[in-house]
Amino acid sequence: LEQHIKLKLADTMDIANVAAVQQAVAEHKDLNLTLSSFAGSLSKGKAGVPIDADWLTFVTRLLDSLKTLRWRYTEGTTKRGRADLGFINATGCTSVYGSTFPFSPYPFPWTSHLFQDAPSVAMGIFEGHMAKMAEGFKAIRMAEMELGGKHDIKQMEEELAFFKWDKFTEEEWRLCPPVVAVGGDGAMYDIGFQNLSRAIASGMPIKVFVVDTQVYSNTGGQACTSGFISQVSDMAPYGPAWRGKEETRKEMSLISMAHRTTYTVNGAPSHYTHLIESYIDGLNSRRPALWNLYAPCQPEHAIGDDASERQSKMAVESRAYPLMVFDPDAGDTWEECLSLEGNPAIDDDWPTYTLHFEDEEGNGGSMELPMTFADFALTEGRFRKHFRMAPRDTWNENMVPIAEFLEMSDEDREGLYPFVWAVDKQNRLMRVICSAEMVASTEERLGNWITVKGLAGLLDKVDPEEIANKVRSETAGKLAASLYSMLGGSGAAPALDLGGGAAPEAVGGAAPVVAEAEGFEPAWIEGPLCTACDECIDINPKIFVYNASKQAEVANPRGGPYKDIVRSAEKCPADCIHPGTPWDPNEKDLEKLIKRAEKYQ
Repeated sequence: LEQHIKLKLADTMDIANVAAVQQAVAEHKDLNLTLSSFAGSLSKGKAGVPIDADWLTFVTRLLDSLKTLRWRYTEGTTKRGRADLGFINATGCTSVYGSTFPFSPYPFPWTSHLFQDAPSVAMGIFEGHMAKMAEGFKAIRMAEMELGGKHDIKQMEEELAFFKWDKFTEEEWRLCPPVVAVGGDGAMYDIGFQNLSRAIASGMPIKVFVVDTQVYSNTGGQACTSGFISQVSDMAPYGPAWRGKEETRKEMSLISMAHRTTYTVNGAPSHYTHLIESYIDGLNSRRPALWNLYAPCQPEHAIGDDASERQSKMAVESRAYPLMVFDPDAGDTWEECLSLEGNPAIDDDWPTYTLHFEDEEGNGGSMELPMTFADFALTEGRFRKHFRMAPRDTWNENMVPIAEFLEMSDEDREGLYPFVWAVDKQNRLMRVICSAEMVASTEERLGNWITVKGLAGLLDKVDPEEIANKVRSETAGKLAASLYSMLGGSGAAPALDLGGGAAPEAVGGAAPVVAEAEGFEPAWIEGPLCTACDECIDINPKIFVYNASKQAEVANPRGGPYKDIVRSAEKCPADCIHPGTPWDPNEKDLEKLIKRAEKYQ
């Protein structure tokens, strides 16, 4: 723009008359020749070309605005350039633990405000901040118009008179540092809930980060609406008349989704890949975004100071805190918008885990058990009063594992005692009896898991193609058995492929044979390169497993969507996963997935 102004000013001088130019130079032969003196001599005795004073005022002010804008981005008052983020902190643990004077972990501008006001303050700061960003982009756009030959100042100003953040291009939007409101479950679930609801209902793209500890940690651990049934805390004590929290947990993520405006995440710090991916998508979204995150509070949950990641992982695996991502831009229905990717054993009520123990003779043993909410609760002090160890000599047939107990009717439960398996300090098996309140809490968490699966379209979903393949397989099985019998064969009949993609079960008890789809190349892993990082196992343990050497291998290339295989290849630090080709031609966004997989083949 500066060069453009100089050239425009130079146009006011007539340098086509060579004789006049030479005369002007000769007049200053013994003097320093400057542009102003040269121009004066050149136009002496002639009517000069007038300069548009309004244009010159406008364009020099515009140039000054751009220089100031560049200074703010590259240096500014902090000498570090523009901030990457603005942080509105609700008074609580995030300020008390995170910013004890003179220390602060926050490398960006932040403000601490009243307990309940963070979303509202964020809305105000967002509008002011975006007004400043709009002024900068407006200056750039005007400069581009000027350089493009559009010199009507009034028209330019009218065109950009109502220019604000919702008119930004995608490139401009990506340059805007996000404004994030941060608070605990007390600030967001309870006293500040109306502020949060208003903020996300507005559609204003502020970002909200909820640190969910299930108690009012900063003021002594009082009961909170985000807590689980049976949780013991201040104001939800355990005694003869009252046995911990009785209210059903408020599900903030479902409430946020119901606003239908907000990119919403239910997450946990143990599943950081899931979190990082959601941060990128949510921060770039031009919608409100809310991250509701499980946050173990060591003193109030009565867990070890080093146990946060472990307990967070168990909370996800026990259905206490399922992972969810709701993206309103992903489609028109809840099935399209809500994803439960990242949860273990999505098809089942409970994932399983292996409990290792020793018998009375010191011999090792193990059991595959469901990871219920009660199994998770047994590991935390806040639920301790809801469990009683049953001495071995009291074990009897009336004791039933809690997962089985929940499947019974109320009538069948009469006289039975639900329990979970555990081991003592000598690694010997124990049966731990669960209270009625713990049963209710476990049942409620299972009900919540079934609810979110239903919203995501994962309950009783009928696949017509799958049914057709099953019919083909059964028909082929009968035909194969008949033909083999007619030919006098014995043992297992050969499998027939009728074009349905799956072969029938073999006769005589042999394992079913699955015909590969045409051109299907299963994923494979270069085992010796595996670092046992758990990335692929966490994404889909039905596809990937560890072998005896603690190296990942592909157990079932059809054990999940091709997307899980591609994501695993992208996350693998050793680049040892080769995705092959998809087995399901109807999988969503298949072309994009194949493109992403190319570099790992």
